[in-house]
Amino acid sequence: MDLRTQIQAALKQAMKDKAVNRLSTLRLINAAIKDKDIDARAAGEDEGVGEAEVLMIIGKMSKQRLESARAYEEGNRLDLAEREREEILVIEEFLPRQLNKVESAAAVDAAVAEVGATSIRDMGKVMGILKGKYMGQMDFGSVGPIVKDRLCS
Repeated sequence: MDLRTQIQAALKQAMKDKAVNRLSTLRLINAAIKDKDIDARAAGEDEGVGEAEVLMIIGKMSKQRLESARAYEEGNRLDLAEREREEILVIEEFLPRQLNKVESAAAVDAAVAEVGATSIRDMGKVMGILKGKYMGQMDFGSVGPIVKDRLCS
């Protein structure tokens, strides 16, 4: 079952269960996906966005909620921070399992070997391989410095 179908099924179930907060979050996910579909169609793509793009949208939403929760905690708005964390839990149901540091390092090593990267100039190629294979499974913001370290040493 593809991600869109899973989200739609979860949305219908949340309606049946009258889970208001869950339903609200699922509607936000659905709206973000539909928004990107409209943008893609305007750019001439008939199909809309693919599975990888949906994963990126959901990953971005999760990251935004995490940043908001941190900001609310710093501002002593614990009620709003808790709401953001609840949304993160719903969003992360649709993301694949995140790789830990050891698995991420192994993936970086494999990508460096696959590309035959020898210098920092090959960083884009390595990141492209990683994004193709591990979209939604790793935080590329934290993986970038690891790749840079591997290529500079």
